[in-house]
Amino acid sequence: GGGAAGPGPAGADTVSAPAQGGGSAVIDMENMDDTSGSSFEDMGEMHQRMKEEEEEEAEGEAGAGEEEDGEFLGMKGLRGQLGRQVADQMWQVGKRQASRAFSLYANIDILRPYFDVEPVQVRARLLESMIPVKMINFPQKIAGELYGPLMLVFTLVAILLHGMKTSDTIIREGTLMGTAIGTCFGYWLGVSSFMYFLAYLCNAQITMVQMLSLLGYGLFGHCITLFVTYNIHFHSLFYIFWLVVGGLSTLRMVAVLVSRTVGHTQRLILCGTLAALHMLFLLYLHFAYHKVVEGILDTLEGPNMPPFQRVARDIPVVSNAVLNTTSKAIALTL
Repeated sequence: GGGAAGPGPAGADTVSAPAQGGGSAVIDMENMDDTSGSSFEDMGEMHQRMKEEEEEEAEGEAGAGEEEDGEFLGMKGLRGQLGRQVADQMWQVGKRQASRAFSLYANIDILRPYFDVEPVQVRARLLESMIPVKMINFPQKIAGELYGPLMLVFTLVAILLHGMKTSDTIIREGTLMGTAIGTCFGYWLGVSSFMYFLAYLCNAQITMVQMLSLLGYGLFGHCITLFVTYNIHFHSLFYIFWLVVGGLSTLRMVAVLVSRTVGHTQRLILCGTLAALHMLFLLYLHFAYHKVVEGILDTLEGPNMPPFQRVARDIPVVSNAVLNTTSKAIALTL
């Protein structure tokens, strides 16, 4: 039942212990110590690795957060730069367009072709405005200038003011320059625009400048008629000038429009409208213009008031008696 210890092979210490059942078990201490030591070392290494992995994950998360912040800030800055560039570009484009528009309307060279005309040409066109054309098979030439029509409109304004002064119309608060200018320019521009629109519907070959020139030179007959009839007050004379002078200028415009319009119905509508407006405007200026202006003045300023006059006062009878008594007393005293 006893055991003995002795040197084992390879210098390893062995311990023999009694075992139940008559056997003995040999425990290798070196292997046990090595195994236990390696297990402790493995645990430490695993713990160290886990700690390093946690630190790396924390650093990675921090780096990712910084990258995201940097990307966010970069995108925000990029958007700000793009916004500023777009705003600057829009400002520059708007500035160029505004300067171009201002230079377009402020440049006098644009209007120069419409007023570059010789006085001889204006005189010839004034005479031609009273002579109807005979050839209507091909489009008649229309002067594309506005100097003559503009001067005729101002002449008509002056004639209207002259007629107001020579008539019995009472002028208050200065002259009636504004009313005359509004009437003449309103007819010239308004009727020209309306006739241009009607000509466009009737497929007539005419531009807006040509319509302004045609209607403006057509006012030459109105100027002659009104100037003569304002100084010579005979209704029969006015009707003669209205039919002859005004009719000739109207026929001239009608013939030019007929030569530039295709179709009988279109010609009838366009020329009939122009002739009616032109002849009725002359009747209005001669008969109704003064009354209408006077009615407007009465509406705005009130009815005509008679001027203030000094009236001699009646001396009462008592005052006469006092004066007579005083004069007698003075005479007796003297």
